[in-house]
Amino acid sequence: MQLPINHFKQRLRQDAPQIGLWLGLANAYCAELAANAGFDWLLLDGEHAPNDLNSLLGQLQAIAPYPVQGIIRPPVGDTALIKQLLDIGAQTLLIPMVESVEQARQLVRAMRYPPAGIRGVGSALARASRWNSIPGYLDQADEQMCLLLQIENLEGLANLDAIAALDGVDGLFIGPADLSASMGHRGNPGHPEVVAAIEDAIARIRKAGKAAGILSADRTLAQRYIELGANFVAVGVDTTVLMKGLQGLLGQYKKVAAPTSGGGVY
Repeated sequence: MQLPINHFKQRLRQDAPQIGLWLGLANAYCAELAANAGFDWLLLDGEHAPNDLNSLLGQLQAIAPYPVQGIIRPPVGDTALIKQLLDIGAQTLLIPMVESVEQARQLVRAMRYPPAGIRGVGSALARASRWNSIPGYLDQADEQMCLLLQIENLEGLANLDAIAALDGVDGLFIGPADLSASMGHRGNPGHPEVVAAIEDAIARIRKAGKAAGILSADRTLAQRYIELGANFVAVGVDTTVLMKGLQGLLGQYKKVAAPTSGGGVY
């Protein structure tokens, strides 16, 4: 048995844009449905969605037969939790609320086995190694790991250049929702000041030689960010897609009140 190759990480190095979908339904059947649609990557959200280790495992297993990369966002960049996520087979993690170089450096170490890092060695129990059925897993695993860090506030933006310069950081993802709130424009990630900050951040990330990512369900903004060099872009959220579809269907037969949130993805 061969070690699974992280094709998402390979394509980031090739600078090819990859289109993704955010998954918050926390269900393996729904994850497989999204994988079947043909997205390049799927974000399994453990920060705001009701996911736990078992539900994330089930979703990774459900999408495994498809040519799509499952990316997990844990609720926090905790070393022990990262170990568990890597052991169940995740190869790409998106860590939220990264603000400092020290925090980023610790996350890099958490993704790697000793002596390069501090990931605990327990491969006989791990799906990632197919329970030690993959020859040389411990020697090869680090190369397939992909670490994406989420910059979501003004402190993170201030330290972006130093964070992006770290070896072991594969990409930086700008979080428009929290960033807009941090800038005094909560609920309005399309505000000109927020968009300008995002565009500047993308340029700085790409100048550092790292991949840039973002979530935007606004087609015009998403396309603009791709043109500026963002190369992993989520264009929607499954819960929003489902809710809009349900409301649209019901609206064909009865009057439905417009959503109070304005239909945004945040």
